[in-house]
Amino acid sequence: MAADGYTIGEVLNQLKEDFEDITISKIRFLESEGLIHPDRTESGYRKFTDDDVDRLRFILTAQRDHYLPLKVIREQLDKLDAGEAPVGEAGPGATAEPPESAPAEGHAPLALDDGGGRSLGLRDLCEATGLTSEQVRALREYGVVGRRSDDGAPFDDDDVAAGRAARELLNLGLEPRHLRMYGQFVDREVALYEQLVAPLQRQRNPEARRQADRQLERLAALTGRLQRALLARALRDARQG
Repeated sequence: MAADGYTIGEVLNQLKEDFEDITISKIRFLESEGLIHPDRTESGYRKFTDDDVDRLRFILTAQRDHYLPLKVIREQLDKLDAGEAPVGEAGPGATAEPPESAPAEGHAPLALDDGGGRSLGLRDLCEATGLTSEQVRALREYGVVGRRSDDGAPFDDDDVAAGRAARELLNLGLEPRHLRMYGQFVDREVALYEQLVAPLQRQRNPEARRQADRQLERLAALTGRLQRALLARALRDARQG
């Protein structure tokens, strides 16, 4: 390691071979979520130690190989920081087969049972996403963040993820109204999914409800893959045309 640590670009180059989808934006996101804590130079640049890089490897492996959501990874890291070994979870060097219902291509399962994590107000969401309050209100109106049926409902971690993606799209020149179609797509997909799992959801058997959740996760993963493949083909045809 260099005497003054690694830059974020150097960390990216170290991890790229093992984690092809790693980006500087993802490293920054993990920092914003409190999972890594690189030092800062006097001019504000991040400086990473070998321990920081190992911590990133642990996080990325837990996501890719064990399909763990950030909430669980954070709990494991807290135990490691306290000198405890994570119990019953995938630790560094552990091996595990993905669960039958695990989404394809390394995506973490949908958090269907945790209420979306934190409860955030408008100011909290703006600070977490970089959006202005006006942008958040417009995105709520178009069904991108929050609940359209309740303007006073708090935001949650899913809104943070959606808000950050929306901010990057807005920075590329789109407007909140352009993102309305994604909320509409989701509404239609959810209606279809509910029809498919309705027989399981009507049962009082807890295992049937768990099976319904697993089926919903699988449906979401597969339709996401289908949408990405169709979009790639359409964009390629447009570019060649």
